[in-house]
Amino acid sequence: MAKVCVPLAAGFEEIEAVSLIDVMRRGGIEVVVAGVNEDLVTGANGITVKADTDIKNVIADELDMIVLPGGWGGTHVLAENETVQQLLRDMQAKEKIVGAICAAPFALKQAGVLSEHYTCYPSVEEQIGKEGYTDSEKVVIDGNVMTSRGPGTAICFGLAIVRKLVGEETYQQLKEGLLADYC
Repeated sequence: MAKVCVPLAAGFEEIEAVSLIDVMRRGGIEVVVAGVNEDLVTGANGITVKADTDIKNVIADELDMIVLPGGWGGTHVLAENETVQQLLRDMQAKEKIVGAICAAPFALKQAGVLSEHYTCYPSVEEQIGKEGYTDSEKVVIDGNVMTSRGPGTAICFGLAIVRKLVGEETYQQLKEGLLADYC
């Protein structure tokens, strides 16, 4: 079974985090929600989520992927937290998958793991750098880096992760079951 870590920091975008966690778990992926600096993490819109573990307990060797939800508040914490930044670098060094949605590709850039081609929430590319940015795709896969645009693309992003880690058959069944024909 594939295993993915979703780190949550105060100010995370709730739709993105919960949609990703839900879709991946429905797809048969073991998802570990890791709190950054706290175990009860409050998102940008006041919704609190209880983490499964602390980010300091997460080891790259035990994961297939790490995926960061957006929200500027949470993204800045992820970009400044050395444990998260080192985990991203370790994942890349081990040729494992890293992903980010919305503002969170900024944290990938800070770790030096953002791929040449990426997408993010409109205007965030100004903070990251416009080179390689596209707004024409909901999900961009470039090597072992996956990025997506924002809350409205979170289900599509989760499905793309399921497709990559679990396979086409599960992806198609889940997409149909979620009525996600737009992905």
